[in-house]
Amino acid sequence: MAYRVCFVCTGNICRSPMAEAVFHARVADAGLDGLVEADSAGTDGWHEGEGADPRTVTVLAENGYDLDHTARRFHSSWFSRLDLVIALDAGHLRALRRLAPTERDAAKVRLLRSYDPAADPSDLDVPDPYYGGVDGFERCLEMVEAASSGLLAAVREQVEGRAA
Repeated sequence: MAYRVCFVCTGNICRSPMAEAVFHARVADAGLDGLVEADSAGTDGWHEGEGADPRTVTVLAENGYDLDHTARRFHSSWFSRLDLVIALDAGHLRALRRLAPTERDAAKVRLLRSYDPAADPSDLDVPDPYYGGVDGFERCLEMVEAASSGLLAAVREQVEGRAA
């Protein structure tokens, strides 16, 4: 059974699909396809059914990432099939933990930047780039990339632990 990760931001058109695309690439590069699955969702349903923000798509493509995405809203029933739920900021973390049906499910929720050893522990949010220019999306990608290596290491440890 695959290890399942879901990235969550507010509307599922900027940060979480970006994190999903980067993590998919890291998983593929590590040879973990089939062992690790990742997707994304939003805490709110504002953009359900829409594609990713064009600036997200552009910044990802310019940096060699593929993204085929349709926005959707996170549902509490998903906790039972997920191993890890990655929040992109503290507001998402709180919302997801409130949504979790059990304490065990709430413990599955982590902040993405907590996996970046260089991140300031007092500020682990990935800022929402939606209301700014493309430079905000580029900065978002930098933060996502910086945390993805640590996240992949943590997930790999869990996957290898299952095989043992």
